Amino acid sequence: MVWNVLIVDDHEVSRVGLRLLLDTAPFHVVASVANSSEAVECLETHPVDLVLTDIQLSDGSGLRLLEQIRRSHPEVSVVVFSAYENPTYIARAAALGAADYLLKTISSTTLLDTLKNIATGNSADSESIMYLIQQTMQETVDVGMLPADFPLTAREAQVLRHIALGLSNKEIAKSLLISIETVKEHVQHVLRKINAADRTDAAVRAIKSGIMT
Repeated sequence: MVWNVLIVDDHEVSRVGLRLLLDTAPFHVVASVANSSEAVECLETHPVDLVLTDIQLSDGSGLRLLEQIRRSHPEVSVVVFSAYENPTYIARAAALGAADYLLKTISSTTLLDTLKNIATGNSADSESIMYLIQQTMQETVDVGMLPADFPLTAREAQVLRHIALGLSNKEIAKSLLISIETVKEHVQHVLRKINAADRTDAAVRAIKSGIMT
């Protein structure tokens, strides 16, 4: 079994290094490109099983590319490979359907083992940073442990966690498998119930309340 890989990274040295590492059985690098537009073109002209993309690209965000691939090529697994251990980036990647989020500080062995795991249809490993944040996003909040000035339902508290992680309404909807309209209602209720001026204020209050732990 050979898995065709597309590398997307705007740093030439990274692309060259990744190609040397990955272009061996059971992987085959079909292309190594610098930006989203080249990646989209490659997906239309080459058989690709797995995309390994950086988070920041010269013509936009790797997260935007991730969203586009999941929409137009849902059969293709996308792994984000980034230097940024940013909870918001990781949470957004999870919500948008990334198979995993890996840091560029990991070893070559860990990278290869993880990609083999993803290529065989498995989800992110339980020790993955994305898996841990996903658990926080999906975990039911014990509202009895919330401060008295947070009179939220369990679902509203869950939405607040997503807000604190910096997700948009669309990303929250994808993560919780509910409609954007329902998310908007929950967000309005949350802001009103905790007396927050806006989403940023709500995020700050959420972190201080301990709802993220």
